[in-house]
Amino acid sequence: MTATLLAFLAFFLLSLVLRLPVGLSLGAVGIAGLWIMRGSSAAVFSGATEIFEATGYALSVVPMFVLMGNFVTRGGLSRQLYQAAYAFLGHRRGGLATSTIVACAGFGAVCGSAVATVATMAKVAVPEMRRFGYSDSLAAATVGAGGTLGILIPPSALMILYGLMTETSIGALFAAGMVPGIVAMGFYVAASNWTVWRDPSAGPHGERTPWSGRARALVNVWPVLLLFGLVIGGMYGGVFTATEAAGIGAAGGYLIAWGRKTLTWDELRTILVDSAVTTGMLFTILIGAMIFANFVAFTSMTNDLMALVKTLDVAPIWIVAAIVVIYLVLGTAMEEFSMILLTLPVFFPLVTGLGFDPVWFGILVVCVVEIGLISPPVGMNLFVLRAQLPEVPISAIWRGLVPFLVADVARLALLVALPVISLWLPRTLGLMR
Repeated sequence: MTATLLAFLAFFLLSLVLRLPVGLSLGAVGIAGLWIMRGSSAAVFSGATEIFEATGYALSVVPMFVLMGNFVTRGGLSRQLYQAAYAFLGHRRGGLATSTIVACAGFGAVCGSAVATVATMAKVAVPEMRRFGYSDSLAAATVGAGGTLGILIPPSALMILYGLMTETSIGALFAAGMVPGIVAMGFYVAASNWTVWRDPSAGPHGERTPWSGRARALVNVWPVLLLFGLVIGGMYGGVFTATEAAGIGAAGGYLIAWGRKTLTWDELRTILVDSAVTTGMLFTILIGAMIFANFVAFTSMTNDLMALVKTLDVAPIWIVAAIVVIYLVLGTAMEEFSMILLTLPVFFPLVTGLGFDPVWFGILVVCVVEIGLISPPVGMNLFVLRAQLPEVPISAIWRGLVPFLVADVARLALLVALPVISLWLPRTLGLMR
């Protein structure tokens, strides 16, 4: 255990003090640890093996889903999704906040990025909410919280990363995120409604849209609904694998952008370059994390933790609850990807060793990251909102996010207490026992 604790200290020194990228920090610490414990041959072999395995066919799911998200984002779909949600919900008190949450869920589900969802929806939804008299605090908080839904409702880049690191079925993870994603939307709507109930002036009702306008709004978003149904439905129906679904999604995203006449040659080059850069970053993080995981596997950390747990006279579920609390605390001070990649090699064997399902734990990990994205002081969504809305004080954003954070913690407790919420759909679809 001492070796692992020293490795954690070395990682913090490299990443926080020397500002070395997360993937390189994890890889350097892992190789150095293996070199010291097992010799130079084991260290070199581990690094070479992980780099080679990163070129495998199964990992092509990452760049394809990234490419699909970029095509849809550049295709100008965010405004149509928001208009469709507003057409049905905007006339209610607090309805624009509800519309924003629904639109964030839809857009985030396609692009798979919380940061991209917040950056895009801040430009689309906040001006409309201001036009109807919504408070800046509620408007910004709704976008910030709603943007986190993109990493829970599939396809999700974080779920893919978790599945690759833990060798858990990505299809099962995607299915497991569906019901918790709907539950999350419900909790966020309740949080926004509670805010409006306390202060009716924070969210006045908008204009009622006639049914003809609602029909036109749905027509504008049918391509992305069809794409989402094709990718997810085909994967769960056994028509194609997750990797093939990602390729079909990327091709469909291209057709949507081309059909909307937003795809110039310059735009296409930008999309391809952005996708390549994002993919390179994710693969660097993944390779570094796997090398670090190999090092942790050679130490006694997991066995020591299991021995410690056995000496504690508590139910295993309380161990999971304690891990979740640790994640919540770390999420207030660490960047979310760094936190998960650093701790997963330690916590995952412990949780599975206690007999818990890895798919269920994956959903808990994603939910913890969601909370970290909007938790001060280092929540990534807070920084994105601040950049997009410089005129809104950060204190106002924090104040508006309090009900959403309470809703998040309550939802997380529900998912811990009732694993069936996460596991019912993948079991029904036959993706797991």
